Amino acid sequence: MSTDVTAKSPAPAPPGGSGSAADGNLLRMVLDGLRRNMRQYGMLIALGLIVALFAVWTDGDLLLPRNVSNLVLQNSYILILAIGMMMVIIAGHIDLSVGSLTAFVGAFAAVLTVNHGVPWPVALILCLVMGAVAGSLQGFLIAYLGIPSFIVTLAGMLLFRGLTEILLQGQTIGPFPNGLQNLGNGFLPEVGPNTNYHNITLLLGIVLIAAVVWQEFRDRRRQQEFALEVPPTRLFLLKLTALVAAILVMTMLLASYKGAPIILIVLGALVVGYGYVMRNAVFGRHIYAIGGNLPAAKLSGVKEKKVSFYVFLNMGVLAALAGLVVAARLNAASPKAGDGFELEAIASSFIGGASMSGGVGTILGAIIGGLVLGVLNNGMNLLSVGTDWQQVIKGLALLAAVGFDVWNKRKSGS
Repeated sequence: MSTDVTAKSPAPAPPGGSGSAADGNLLRMVLDGLRRNMRQYGMLIALGLIVALFAVWTDGDLLLPRNVSNLVLQNSYILILAIGMMMVIIAGHIDLSVGSLTAFVGAFAAVLTVNHGVPWPVALILCLVMGAVAGSLQGFLIAYLGIPSFIVTLAGMLLFRGLTEILLQGQTIGPFPNGLQNLGNGFLPEVGPNTNYHNITLLLGIVLIAAVVWQEFRDRRRQQEFALEVPPTRLFLLKLTALVAAILVMTMLLASYKGAPIILIVLGALVVGYGYVMRNAVFGRHIYAIGGNLPAAKLSGVKEKKVSFYVFLNMGVLAALAGLVVAARLNAASPKAGDGFELEAIASSFIGGASMSGGVGTILGAIIGGLVLGVLNNGMNLLSVGTDWQQVIKGLALLAAVGFDVWNKRKSGS
């Protein structure tokens, strides 16, 4: 008994079907890539949405060149602190003393330059050394004596705040020398022909775009060489296009005002330097190791005490730099300077992707988290939102970021 089987030819695709299928595949590819890299792209997308919303609500005032420049100047010290705080949190610690240390270093700079006439470059170096000493003392207590970082830095917060009051004797001291003021308020000089734009800023923007494109392709090639998973090509190009567009818009806005602030160049150097350390240097990998799995790190030969000590020493130096910047920005040292800075830095780190348990986070993420808070502050000020509601909104933003981290972990685990 035989059975005839007739093969059926596939039905012809409807006109335009292949294009629709390609579009659908592209959309699914992008969505799948975003889901797999949600921790990396989530807050970047959120920052873009927040900027777009406030730009609409303020009738475009948020993106005026002057406001963009002020956004950088007003949040520079928080971004500096966020870089160091991200490293502290990745290592599995916390630092509550950075706000008070910032105020203390600003007071120390005022006493040196205003009261005793010390040249500002010498005072700057002495202040950074003072921050290193303060950070190393706390790091020694935490790393080598085993006292929890919460307790040590809480004590440091009270200690440095008291020392600030003693140095200033309850008064505000200023003004600072012009050279030190430029650290917090200065702009790059204008050179070259009159183009209605700041030429040096335009040149720096072009160089930065070239560097970002080169770095992204280099990182992708290295990941492929080690057989690591990389985002789909179209998603990678979409991300690269967004980065280039953001840098280009930022460059044009700054170049159409007074140019790039000096502190923005300092911030750029810090982001590049610390980003390289955390991605490529042995020290950076050890920070991730002790924060991610301390017992395994010890078995692998990581000197966790030495790493923790240097993490807090580094935090002290960055807090000193932030203290100099905020004092230069205000052109005076005040006993109340630095209030709440530690909370802003911690919030920036968690909003930028740090994990409560340590071992997770990036330097760029800290900058994104700080910019989220900065845009919220700037936008709400432009909308004349009261400080009471500003605190509520920022608290909800922090809660949402930490909740997203917990949800993402559970989803990854399942």
